[in-house]
Amino acid sequence: MSSKEILVWVIYDIVDDKVRNNISKACKNKGLQRVQKSAFLGRLNRNQIDELKIYCEDKIQNDDSVYIFPMCDEDFKKVKLIGKGFDRKLINDELKTLVF
Repeated sequence: MSSKEILVWVIYDIVDDKVRNNISKACKNKGLQRVQKSAFLGRLNRNQIDELKIYCEDKIQNDDSVYIFPMCDEDFKKVKLIGKGFDRKLINDELKTLVF
């Protein structure tokens, strides 16, 4: 399996606070950046996407939903943002390491 990273959006609607926090932590642990309260964006390889999918399937309930959307770089450049945005450099490989 290729280790090539793919740009992905992870968007969720989860009722239970504990489950929602677990999914949020899983996204952060995979290196995804929070762009809104229930939306993460970043680059994952196919194995990481599969791991996150399985983790989410094990955690969520019947009324919850988690979407993992792949997006090509060309389409990402066409994203239109209205209002306060996020730092695209964090997602676009222009900034490789975050220092806190």
